[in-house]
Amino acid sequence: MIFQMFYPDKIMNSTYDIDFNKLYKRGIRGLIFDIDNTLVEHGKDADERAIALMESLKQMGFSICLLSNNKEERVARFNRPIQVPYIYKAGKPSGKNYRRAMELLHTDLSNTLFIGDQLFTDVWGAKRIGMKNILVRPIDPHEEIQIVFKRYLERIVLFFYERYRRKEEKQIR
Repeated sequence: MIFQMFYPDKIMNSTYDIDFNKLYKRGIRGLIFDIDNTLVEHGKDADERAIALMESLKQMGFSICLLSNNKEERVARFNRPIQVPYIYKAGKPSGKNYRRAMELLHTDLSNTLFIGDQLFTDVWGAKRIGMKNILVRPIDPHEEIQIVFKRYLERIVLFFYERYRRKEEKQIR
């Protein structure tokens, strides 16, 4: 089915629900994050929760990069207390800057994971180059109009994703 190119590897309610210890044990060393509605509400600065997460991930041994379609001012402002490599105006879903992020992290497709909140930019961009990915539910349901429109389309894809997942689970049993 055509929708499969948009199917995430996994869906989580929040970035903050991900078991990063388990990912590290499985060999993941590079984490690439979207910012808006993945780590904080759209347009917000890094809050205590985001800063604490980034610090704990660094201490665990992860290399981290922020990958955002936003302008440099917004990404740099968010990154100020975090201090990780970042790429702004990333052009997601183009795979070019996903690859560039791995270069900055000194990782590759075998040990890098992307985390974001949008199917048609974040997840599709990662999938286009074969990168592992996790789709997280948006932190804030109030979004810009162009994103609201995409969310309606995402619901359709996610409906078929859930059907596909249930069918796959039945076949495994």
